[in-house]
Amino acid sequence: MLADRQKEQVDTREILTSLQEVQAATLRVASATKRLMTIYTPDLEPILYDQPKFLDTVKRLVLASGYAKVRVLLADPARALYESSRFIGLARRITSYIEVRHLHPQYRNQQSAFLIGDDRAILYRLDSKRWDGIYHSGDPAIARPYLDSFNQAWDASDPDAETRQRYL
Repeated sequence: MLADRQKEQVDTREILTSLQEVQAATLRVASATKRLMTIYTPDLEPILYDQPKFLDTVKRLVLASGYAKVRVLLADPARALYESSRFIGLARRITSYIEVRHLHPQYRNQQSAFLIGDDRAILYRLDSKRWDGIYHSGDPAIARPYLDSFNQAWDASDPDAETRQRYL
């Protein structure tokens, strides 16, 4: 148990340049999350967030703990809804743990995308259309500014009614 805690506290940094590296980092951040997963994405990129391993990790997180939450800010939810995102399907089934909001227009000029696990792990891409990015874990001082920025946009954004509708 002590070895696990020490392993979690190790400060890790990686430069990411490919889809495979970003997918692996996405799973590492999700697996490290204990209470709050934060996702800022233009359209809930299915190549990252609709993958079975990622969805299983999210489901385990929220069902294993009554206080875990997943928050998602989408700049354009149309793609996720049109393509019948499995992540959106999961969010519709467990709405008390996963909340999706449509990003307020004031914040839509950002081109970045990121995933934050608690406040200790982050996968950040400056341009959401590219796979170049940074994975960092073990230092809340790195993730905290992005989490604060997310929280500001979150508070200004409204829940997306379409993503909360249940399947008939």
